Amino acid sequence: MSIYHALVLNLHQPAGNLDHLLTEEPWEARAILQAYDRIPRFLWGYEDVGRVHLSLSGTLLEKLSDSAFQERVYGIVDCGSLLWHLQNERIIDILGTGYYHPVFPLIPSADRPTQVRRWLSAASHLFWRTGFQGFWPPEMGFSMELIPMLAKYGFRYVIVDSEHIEPVTPMGWHELRYRPHLARHEGSEIIVVVRDRELSDAQESGMDYGWFAREVTQRTRWCDFEPLVTTCTDGENGGWFRNTNNDVNFWGGFYRELLDEARRKSTLQPAFIRDYLDRHPVTTEVRVKTGAWNTGWHHGRDFLQWTGSATQRDALERIRSVSTDLHAALNQSQQSGHSPEAEACLNEAHWRLLRAETSCNFYWGENRVHRCHEDLDQAVVALTRYRSSGFMPLPESVCAAEGPLPPVPDSVPSQDDRDATQLNP
Repeated sequence: MSIYHALVLNLHQPAGNLDHLLTEEPWEARAILQAYDRIPRFLWGYEDVGRVHLSLSGTLLEKLSDSAFQERVYGIVDCGSLLWHLQNERIIDILGTGYYHPVFPLIPSADRPTQVRRWLSAASHLFWRTGFQGFWPPEMGFSMELIPMLAKYGFRYVIVDSEHIEPVTPMGWHELRYRPHLARHEGSEIIVVVRDRELSDAQESGMDYGWFAREVTQRTRWCDFEPLVTTCTDGENGGWFRNTNNDVNFWGGFYRELLDEARRKSTLQPAFIRDYLDRHPVTTEVRVKTGAWNTGWHHGRDFLQWTGSATQRDALERIRSVSTDLHAALNQSQQSGHSPEAEACLNEAHWRLLRAETSCNFYWGENRVHRCHEDLDQAVVALTRYRSSGFMPLPESVCAAEGPLPPVPDSVPSQDDRDATQLNP
């Protein structure tokens, strides 16, 4: 009986970060870009057995596809060729995600569909396809109320952390963790694929194939079905993934031996989740508790990494306030119509609100929360400019919450302005 291994790597850079690193820490930018480029290059020789799932945030796709950025880094990585190579569906399966990498349960429900739609629009264009079966919730932040939205946009399965799974169908520990399940909410359902937290921790920090194979065999020894072992980590952070020496990094120090042994028909076989699901119908049901993956010092059960301080919570509350205001303006605009200038104002307010929701604005404690407020400030400016044309009065609550509004610019900045704000590494 085979043991199937699903390898999942999350790739994300917040808006402007790579540009900043190229200027201030070029060695780090080079290491990150080469980590991306290494993935398809390493797998070329293993198209028969190599199987890797990748989640790429919208802001990363936006940067890799930007012609000016491609020209700037051409001596480091050919971004156009990289995007082309990532289309190879024999070795890489692209997972859907949120465009600006938000923790979905922490952002307003009205903003969640737009985060998904914008990612789908960009990814469908870059990867020449219209459907993506799997969904990667940024930071693995998941709650049951996301299920109807994911089902609506055609996702077959979502990956969740093993810490948060509870059985509805009676089952043992090994079945709960190493078999996909259904989760249902408000008449909708989706398949849940369970990330093994402990094995993923080992993948993140460094491990050898021999240890991994023995550990997987031991963990699945009671399975009377072909188990699916899913490990998920970031794919560009830490020396284990950034090291350019393929003898000692993740790819040469671990994954090469796994693939070589798979060619020799070992018990442990790499697999795409979609293929496993095609062969193994899902018959069990679970509930998923609201939570995220573990982030270093925190277990992820209550989002404390992103909500632990009053400053973080105040910023999230302001996001909700501005979102309510924006969607009221969008609804009014749909009913009454608007000029091209007014539409440009609403578009700017919208993408700045969505970008303010990125998880990186909250992940580093209070160090980056000000970046959330900077985008929200500009969103409020754009809404003020929109309403100054006589569309809707600005609610006093928005002005009172943050004091006087910044001066209104004479013209609407172009979409190219969205990367003007530089982010620290």
